[in-house]
Amino acid sequence: MSLVSGIAVYFIIWWIVLFAVLPWGIQSQHETGTSEELADPGAPVRPRIGLKALVTTVIAAVIFAAFWTSLEYRLVTLDSFTFLPDFSKR
Repeated sequence: MSLVSGIAVYFIIWWIVLFAVLPWGIQSQHETGTSEELADPGAPVRPRIGLKALVTTVIAAVIFAAFWTSLEYRLVTLDSFTFLPDFSKR
């Protein structure tokens, strides 16, 4: 895998993981009973975006490492999937 491909794959993994991590630990103003003026009641009280970005980066790095390892050492190939045509013959 080239450097550019690796960066692209990591970027995609990072965004997918971010959308999975964003709702963790969120409490809305409605749930906590605190309400700021002109704020939506569903707005989070403490979103902690920095912490979530750090957690996302670590989780995405672990997933990318597993993906890269499986590609580099050919742990999973297209021929592993029996429902696909035979790619070994050209």
